[in-house]
Amino acid sequence: MAATAQVVSKPKPGMHSRRIRQSFLSRTLPFWLLLPSLLVLAVIQFYPGFYSIFLSTQDYQGGTMKYVGLQNFSKVIGSSSFTDSVWLTLMFLLGYAILTLSVSFTVALFLNRKLRLSGLYLTVIFIPWVLSDIIAGLVFRLFVVPDYGLLAPVFASPLFGSPDGISLLTTPPPSPLTEAIPFPPAPAMFLLIFAAAWKAVPFITLLILAALQTVPREVLESASIDGANGIASFRFITFPLVVPTLVVAMFNLTLGGINGVGMVFSLTNGGPGTATEVLSFLLYTLGFGQLEFGRAAALSVLMTVINLVLIALALRMSHSDSEGYKF
Repeated sequence: MAATAQVVSKPKPGMHSRRIRQSFLSRTLPFWLLLPSLLVLAVIQFYPGFYSIFLSTQDYQGGTMKYVGLQNFSKVIGSSSFTDSVWLTLMFLLGYAILTLSVSFTVALFLNRKLRLSGLYLTVIFIPWVLSDIIAGLVFRLFVVPDYGLLAPVFASPLFGSPDGISLLTTPPPSPLTEAIPFPPAPAMFLLIFAAAWKAVPFITLLILAALQTVPREVLESASIDGANGIASFRFITFPLVVPTLVVAMFNLTLGGINGVGMVFSLTNGGPGTATEVLSFLLYTLGFGQLEFGRAAALSVLMTVINLVLIALALRMSHSDSEGYKF
């Protein structure tokens, strides 16, 4: 029997190293594709964040820095302006979130009914969303400015509680019920809440409308056949399915309300006095108004901690909603 010779091909020199390099590139390709974005993110996000932490421990005066530890944090937390700003921020967030969610949910329910010209309605209600906070604040300021505002004569009527009416931008807040809490707020706070809600309603309406359109029609029809009326179907079917979206909307409104400063800057400028000086505007005042960069950095770090806590709560609520909702 003739023996067949088996020819064993030997790998060429350098082939093994090329295979290793190709394998390494294929495994690390996502990282190299993301590297430009990561570098940009590091420049505009990470570096300023770490520098703010460093600056919060410094006393920056006359171009020189002096390490002071946690003194800036104690000065900020111990000041009455910080305490008042916290309460004003909570009042603003409460009114802003309730008004925005209620109006957005109502508008989304109407648009979900497939009305005629619903596309036109969506286009119209999205006009506020494309405006910047500065422009929206200036528009509302022009409405109520005492001298020539379009709505100024309306609020100048004695029907608003005083013989000469009120000016939403200059009327001071009423006497507080307690010394620790600046409540009730000034009329300017209600205007700020209304303007901020007007700006946020379109986006939140879109979120809720998208959630409503994912509710299975077959389930609603089956519930109707079983004798469930519209209220029962909304309570036990529609609303539980929309709750995760409402959590996302609440999270979006809360973070935007805490960190947004453009609307306050252009509409009330923190006034009258400090009646609308929320935390974001207090940060602006410390940094750019009083040039207290160390205290401003300390306040920014505190606000970052607040944001992280809110994010953790939102994630926890979203996890709870994914496991089931009972109403």
